[in-house]
Amino acid sequence: MSGRVYLVGAGPGDPGLLTLRAREILGFADVVLCDQLVGPEIRAMVTGELIDVGKVGGGPQVPQEETERLLVELAGAGRTVVRLKGGDPFVFGRGGEEAQVCERHGIAYEVVPGVTAGIAGPAAAGIPVTQRGMALGVAFVTGRDSDGNPPDLEALARFPGTLVFYMGVKGLPDIAAGLVAGGRPANEPCAIVERGTLPGQRVVRGTLADIADLAAREGVKAPAVTVIGAVADLDLVTRGPLAGRTIAVTRARPQASALAKRLRELGASVVEAPAIRIEPIEAALPEIAGFDLLCLTSPNGVRRLFELVRDARSLAGPRIAAIGPGTAAALRAHGIEADVVPERSVAEGLVTALEGVEVERALIVRGEDGRDVLPDALRKRGAAVELVAVYRTVPEPLSTEQRAAALAADDLVFASASAARAFHAAAGTLAGPRIVSIGPATSEAIRALGFEPALEAADHTPDGLVAALLTSA
Repeated sequence: MSGRVYLVGAGPGDPGLLTLRAREILGFADVVLCDQLVGPEIRAMVTGELIDVGKVGGGPQVPQEETERLLVELAGAGRTVVRLKGGDPFVFGRGGEEAQVCERHGIAYEVVPGVTAGIAGPAAAGIPVTQRGMALGVAFVTGRDSDGNPPDLEALARFPGTLVFYMGVKGLPDIAAGLVAGGRPANEPCAIVERGTLPGQRVVRGTLADIADLAAREGVKAPAVTVIGAVADLDLVTRGPLAGRTIAVTRARPQASALAKRLRELGASVVEAPAIRIEPIEAALPEIAGFDLLCLTSPNGVRRLFELVRDARSLAGPRIAAIGPGTAAALRAHGIEADVVPERSVAEGLVTALEGVEVERALIVRGEDGRDVLPDALRKRGAAVELVAVYRTVPEPLSTEQRAAALAADDLVFASASAARAFHAAAGTLAGPRIVSIGPATSEAIRALGFEPALEAADHTPDGLVAALLTSA
C-alpha cells in the first residue's frame, strides 16, 4: 500500500510563523526530508526520522533527482513522508515538480502552503511590498534561472510596482545595472533583508545605483531578499524596549520557547541554543500521605510529580515546600499552593525557611543530580528523608551555527546551573556576551566555570529574567 506525501512550507524561519497544519503534520510524519534552511526549532518538532536533503543557497546540494527518488521510494514503502521546505513549496521551492513526480507515480499528496520569504522578510523589516499610493502590485522574481542566467531585466524594469528578488545576492550588480538600463531610475530605493524573521536579521538600504556596492561592503549573504521600489524607503516596525538586542536562551527547548516568545514580543532577536534537555526517569512514588513534608526543588520536578501522582488528594497530607517562586508557580498551575517558599531560590534558603517547621518524615522529589544540602540538613535535625529522582538533565548537542550565534549575542541567558555547565562544555567558553543568571545557584555554577555573571534576576523565575533584562536594557 502506498503512503502519502506532504509538501510542506516551513515559512521564512521564525518558528512562530509555521502554520498550524504544518505543525500537526510534523507530529505524525514517519519521515521528513528537510532543507537546511529549516531551523533547529522547527526541526525539533519532527517526531519521525529526519533526513537532510541539503538545499541552501551557495552551499552543498543534494541533487533534486535524489530527493525525488527518496519521495517515491519512501512513499512506495507505505510511509508518511514530508518534504519540508523553507518558505512556500510553490514559490521558487520546486514543490510543483515534486507534486508532478507524485502524480506520475500515483502517490497521494497534499500541499501545505507556507509564508514566503518575499513577503515575510520585508514585513519583518517594516517594508510592505504593496502600499496604497506607492505600489499597487508586486512581482516576485528569482535572481537566476536553472542555468544560472538572470531574468529578463528589460521587461522587469517596465513593471509598475515593487520587485522582490529571491536568490539574487551574487547577481545583484548585474540586476541593478540591467534595471537601470531598462529604464528604472538609478535613485530608486532598494533594501536587502538578510535572514528575515530570524535572529541576526539585518537590513541594508540604498538605491539601484549603490545597492550592489553596499551589499558587498556589508558582506550580505543568503538567505536574503532584495526589495526594489518606493516601499523600500518605509520602516514600519514597532520597536519594543529590547529592540536591537540579540539574546541567547539556553534552556531546554520546551521551556525555552515560552521565554523566547516573551523576549521576541519585547523586540529582541532571540537565539535558541538549548544546551540541555529534560529526560524523565521511571520512578515509583511512596505513599505521600505518610510524610509530613514534601519538598519540590524545581518546576521540572513538579511536572514529573503530577505525571506520577494518580490521585491529587494524596497531596493533602504533608506540608509542601517549594525551593523558589518558579517552583511555587508550577505547583500553583496544578491548583496547589506551597506552604513554604524561601526568599532565596537555593537549597540553603529552603533549609532556613524550614527551621521553624517540625519534620519527622520528608519526601524530596528532585532531579537525578540534585545537591544534598537539603536532605543532609533535615537528617541532622533527626528527620527521616526519602529522595526520589524523577528526571535527569542531559546535555543537548549544539550545532556550530548555534554555538557561534549564541556567543555573538548581546546577552547569554542561563536559567539553571546545568544549562551553564552544558553550554560551557559544548562551546568551550562563555566569553563574549553579557552573562545573565536566573539566581544564586546558577551564578555559583557560572563562577565555578571561571566567569562572572553581569546580571542576576532578583526574582528567580523566567519572568524575573525578563524583568532584569528590561531594567538593564
